[in-house]
Amino acid sequence: MKQLIKSETHEKTLSQNESKISTKEVVCVGMFAAVLAVLSQISIPMPSGVPITLQTFAIALTGVVLAWKLGVTSTLVYILIGAVGVPVFSEFSGGLHVLVNYTGGFIWGFIVLALLCGIGITLKSKPLGVLLGFVGLAVCHLFGVLQFMVVMKMSFMESFLLASAPYLIKDAISVILAFAVGSQIRSRLLRAGLI
Repeated sequence: MKQLIKSETHEKTLSQNESKISTKEVVCVGMFAAVLAVLSQISIPMPSGVPITLQTFAIALTGVVLAWKLGVTSTLVYILIGAVGVPVFSEFSGGLHVLVNYTGGFIWGFIVLALLCGIGITLKSKPLGVLLGFVGLAVCHLFGVLQFMVVMKMSFMESFLLASAPYLIKDAISVILAFAVGSQIRSRLLRAGLI
């Protein structure tokens, strides 16, 4: 009888701990989706129609702080909120049309960027982690260039020169900064038991 009561008590404790962890995860995912929405609004218009924004930094930071699983989840939440029409994308835009427009490829690429930055922060080698972040950035730009090329009916090289090349240095610095700042935030959140 005592063993049965102990077993039930142990199961209730495990269940409570699991719900606490999932609540923390939900809060972290929501908080970083909000960070993505806010930093996306800091933008400078460019002649190509692809604005300079802090989105790349925000996505990389999300992946670094939350690691790959929660980072990708937060990025997907951000994209879904924007897809239903909430103006969370750059220049206060929202709706499905943004995802299929000439800048939409970059938004799809954010998923890969968050994933690879999230995997990168879990590696023992920081330079290798940053390198993985750069691979994510390259894939993000590739998605962006390909969709820009299709929508604008331009060649790959023209699309690259208009939609990607002017932003590469800024985006590479964004990934480096995300790892530098994000790793500090992550270690503090881990120590506090928040992630």
